Amino acid sequence: MTIEQAAAKLRRREISAVELAQESLGAIRKFEPILNAFITLTGDLALDQARRADEELARSIDRGPLHGIPYALKDLFETRGIRTTAGSKIFADYVPEHDSTVYRKLTEAGAVLMGKTGMHELAYGITNENPHYGAVRNPRDPARISGGSSGGSAAAVASETVFFAMGTDTGGSIRIPAAFCGCVGFKPTFGLVNRAGVIPLSSSMDHVGPMTRTIRDAELVMQAISDFKPAPARPLAGCRIGVPTNFFIERLSPAVASAFEDALHRAEKLSAEIVPITVPDPTEINTIARIILLSEASAFAEPHLHRRADFGADVLALLDQGRLISATDYVNAQRLRGIYRTQWAEVWKNADVIFTPTVAIEAPLPGQTSVDGEDVRLASTRLVRPFNALGWPAVSAPLFSSTFPTGLQIVGAPSADSYLLSIVNSFVSRI
Repeated sequence: MTIEQAAAKLRRREISAVELAQESLGAIRKFEPILNAFITLTGDLALDQARRADEELARSIDRGPLHGIPYALKDLFETRGIRTTAGSKIFADYVPEHDSTVYRKLTEAGAVLMGKTGMHELAYGITNENPHYGAVRNPRDPARISGGSSGGSAAAVASETVFFAMGTDTGGSIRIPAAFCGCVGFKPTFGLVNRAGVIPLSSSMDHVGPMTRTIRDAELVMQAISDFKPAPARPLAGCRIGVPTNFFIERLSPAVASAFEDALHRAEKLSAEIVPITVPDPTEINTIARIILLSEASAFAEPHLHRRADFGADVLALLDQGRLISATDYVNAQRLRGIYRTQWAEVWKNADVIFTPTVAIEAPLPGQTSVDGEDVRLASTRLVRPFNALGWPAVSAPLFSSTFPTGLQIVGAPSADSYLLSIVNSFVSRI
């Protein structure tokens, strides 16, 4: 059931918001021993919010399509009176005094918060194997990782315990778990969604966005949390789909390569124009993004680094690396970032959207460090990280290979979020 379908049932009185919340809580409790998708459940709050939604709808007070809809927040969105851990021991007892802007807007929209989801510690990793709160497992196959850092949000949506969940994306942290778990993950244009009250990782590359069951659901969430205005679904006929001939189709697992080729063939059958393009040095822009991330993450964590024993080993190693980067290197990385933004903008002369795989591999096993000789972290992030540095909108739509879910990454021009989702909605509804 989608958000639109549930909203229609609520308004026809075929189901109540309390019943939806109770069903969600029951499903969460059923799957938690398997998936470990949540750090904190907010059952009492959810039922209170659901009762309020039912009362308001009965009085013809309609807050919009999210009114009475169960959802979850990645556990770095501040929630007044509810602990916000950022998946870390450092913030294990942190209870904010204020709400993040996103949570406030979702509350105003009448959405029903079921809980705070598990994540990679401090949002700094892609496995979601958290030493403090346990690993989040993949609902498609619990023997595999969910991906991160928004893995709990992806697992909650893919297991259909909630209708949507909020995540953050600094180097792929929405799109990677969406691809591994088989749901929609949308990273909007940088700054479109207000990040106030979201514990940061990299202040100049953090993006906030939804993880949903459908593209249309993502549009509905975006309307509630930002100035996003959806556009009608556009037919794919005549759309120029840019497909990079360099970097983005290299070193793909056979299953990912096959699923991506199939998506391109389907687009051609819908009369889209496949346009080969060459993009400016993605390896270099990945390096630039990594320097910026290492520097900004370490700067944020600096006040807490005296508590070295309270960090996971992988995160502490990254924070230590960031402290070794000079101010000159950081400033030069930001300067080069601006140059590459100008160079990359040339691709829009020949393409309306860009298609790439989201990840180069399918979801690996816990503890697996390499796939076909490539580091798991690199294979998971190298196709998504450039668009954090550029700040462009990008969505991962689920593709299903012969063995496991993977993702189709569709990228749009900056601030063309509505156009991007309208194209994706038209295409994904046909695959």
